[in-house]
Amino acid sequence: MDIQVQSFAVANLRRRPVVVETSGFVAGFTPDDDSPYLNYATPLPSAEPTERDVAALIGVFRERGLLTRLEFAPEAAPGVAPALRAAGFGTEAMHEYLVCTPHTLTAPQSADSPRVETPTTDVEYAAVDAALAEAFGGVFPPSAQGAARLRRTQQRGGAVRFVRTPQGDCAGGASCSPPAEDTAELSGVGTRPAYRSRGIAAAVTATLSGAMFAQGAGSVWLEYSGAGSRRVYERVGYQPQGTRLYLSLPPEQQP
Repeated sequence: MDIQVQSFAVANLRRRPVVVETSGFVAGFTPDDDSPYLNYATPLPSAEPTERDVAALIGVFRERGLLTRLEFAPEAAPGVAPALRAAGFGTEAMHEYLVCTPHTLTAPQSADSPRVETPTTDVEYAAVDAALAEAFGGVFPPSAQGAARLRRTQQRGGAVRFVRTPQGDCAGGASCSPPAEDTAELSGVGTRPAYRSRGIAAAVTATLSGAMFAQGAGSVWLEYSGAGSRRVYERVGYQPQGTRLYLSLPPEQQP
């Protein structure tokens, strides 16, 4: 699964508005946002970069004034992490990823399960963006660009789903990328604090996964942030499969 997830990461970055490929790496950039979470690189599966290759990658980020940052499945390219660490890269995080298939998916069965919807209007996309911003503590501030990115995800073959509050606003939601390499990444599962522990995350996750399987994807994968969220995902059919590594070059070490 590591090779498949890493091949997906490459294909997904190649969808970015600006893509730069150097020896062994693909970098994707979002011109309207300088967030390191939207501007990063990933290696090709089985890449074995040289010191020169790493220096070239650093140069791609330096000329844009951005943090040099990578996300990847280390087991899919064992030679990459040592080469990056030798150049001064440090670890931001290592996350386990979970995988769901059509055979393991288990939709919530409770009669009280929240009703999951697809946003259709600008107001609804903005509401989902704002709810996710609140759910993640402002890591991604709500913005017109964020709402537009969610709409593009839906329009380009991915999926966005949400659950309404009793007042008609968004209580929580998530999005899933368009499939590539027979898999898709489900990300940004978030519930506003006032509406947690009501089954929203499980309902949204199961619905999004089912939507991808209906499009023919053989699996959906995601990363989780803690034991509580992992239990939610496991209840709807997600199982551990591997790890993803996040490395970046400290600003003071940028050449």
